[in-house]
Amino acid sequence: MKLVSFDDLAPLPEVRVAASERAEALVAIQQEIGDCTRCPLAYAGRHKIVFGDGDPNARLMFVGEGPGADEDASGVPFVGKAGQLLNNMIAAMGLKREQVYIANIVKCRPPGNRVPEPSEASTCSQFLLRQMDVVQPQVVVALGATAATYLLGVKRSLSSLRGHWHRCRGAKLAVTYHPAFL
Repeated sequence: MKLVSFDDLAPLPEVRVAASERAEALVAIQQEIGDCTRCPLAYAGRHKIVFGDGDPNARLMFVGEGPGADEDASGVPFVGKAGQLLNNMIAAMGLKREQVYIANIVKCRPPGNRVPEPSEASTCSQFLLRQMDVVQPQVVVALGATAATYLLGVKRSLSSLRGHWHRCRGAKLAVTYHPAFL
């Protein structure tokens, strides 16, 4: 399967979602996902779909690779040990978790926390792309190589992507290590 950047998956919407309508637009996407059975992750022991969390009008968005066990149990992204570190990182920036938006490349936990397969990421990408277009962040942070690979459509080392600004869905995109790695 060929990698395609989020910018090349679909053009940016000509009409942007108004700030006052973003929360409702995100709920509509979540309802469209429903109890998703579009890919094998739905049948691999998933408990809850992990849609996203945070401010629908956030200027900063974090994108990870996929839910872990704690997230699968709660339905909220980044609530385990990696989430605690991410919360500390957000606080060190002078922000609160409630002021940012957090999502993942895939909405369901891959078995054994393995890296999402291209077909799984491709299935979920339509929803993450729409979440990004609704939130309209100014900055997106790709947490780890998997998120960077799927958002940018390139398979390169994390070290070669870090330290440079990239573009994604009209936002600046920075690549950094996943909190679980740290």
